[in-house]
Amino acid sequence: MTHLTLQAVTRRFGAVHAVDDVDLSVPDGKLVCFLGPSGCGKTTLLRMIAGLETPSSGSIHFAGRDITWLPANRRDFGMVFQSLALFPHMTVAQNVAYPLKLRKVAREKQTRRVAELLELIRLPHMANRPVTQLSGGQRQRVAIARAIASEPQLLLLDEPLSALDAKLREAMQVEIRLLQQRLGITTIMVTHDQREAMTMADEIVVMEKGRIAQVGKPLDIYRDPVSEFVADFIGLGNILPVQYDGAGVVSLPGGRRIAVTPSPSAPLADARQPVASGDAIRLLIRPEDICVKAATETPDANRLPGTVIFIRDVGASLEATIDCAGFTLTAATTPRETPGLALGMPVLAELPPHACKLIAARTA
Repeated sequence: MTHLTLQAVTRRFGAVHAVDDVDLSVPDGKLVCFLGPSGCGKTTLLRMIAGLETPSSGSIHFAGRDITWLPANRRDFGMVFQSLALFPHMTVAQNVAYPLKLRKVAREKQTRRVAELLELIRLPHMANRPVTQLSGGQRQRVAIARAIASEPQLLLLDEPLSALDAKLREAMQVEIRLLQQRLGITTIMVTHDQREAMTMADEIVVMEKGRIAQVGKPLDIYRDPVSEFVADFIGLGNILPVQYDGAGVVSLPGGRRIAVTPSPSAPLADARQPVASGDAIRLLIRPEDICVKAATETPDANRLPGTVIFIRDVGASLEATIDCAGFTLTAATTPRETPGLALGMPVLAELPPHACKLIAARTA
């Protein structure tokens, strides 16, 4: 069952289209991430779903009911803001109980519900502690507990982890995801962090300039982006301008030709037309798909000679930047796979044809 549906939703601020003609269906019980750079419209879209902004046109339906003009306080949605917005003069328990108090829930039921939620977020021993004395991760958990205290049908998260340090942020990604799965609550989260979206989401909505660029499962978007923008925004990728001959061969910068195996219906931007000879296209290959071979091995069409000009060594993995005379490639490998890799070393960068994706060039 699809709980939330957006139909041609647009939000204008003067002449600026912050959100432009968005159609979207959010499945019941899933965690969906709105992902994109700053200013792409993802927070504005979330605020319209919450009832904090009004669409200039279009409609929003939830569970078969038109809620486009329904006030925020009547939508029965929980929301966690970027700032968390906890009440500093209240204790942990008082913060969690606040939405129940507003709904005039009986005191005994409030007490039981708060106790349940503090157990759920593993903070029962801090019920009477002021929130000002909590760590960042603990405050984050309290904000989520407060958002779900009244058992909302939809949970909205507006970049809730942006203020946390990197290690705590990664730990909280897992905690929130596990909590969402345990509760089975439909959740929409806004983020500009593609790693965060890949970690947490059942489905990612990539946004660009107020429009939806692509919707899909995290690995589908990573492996089969429909455009240069999506490919560049989701993960690290080598993106090269190429000329396609229409018969499975592309010309790289500098004139080198390599074989590719494009899908018969490889999509180009929104048109979703097959790749054709003469199209303005790009070749995408992810760093982990490039095999770094010794220069002494036999070269062939898809093994490009090059020189290692930079190495990022983080212990368990290596990222090597390879100058291929006319362009550079970044390859991800490990010390075990490429022992002795060093700056200035001549190598062969092997680009498997099946890993070479043809995508639409970025439009102006």
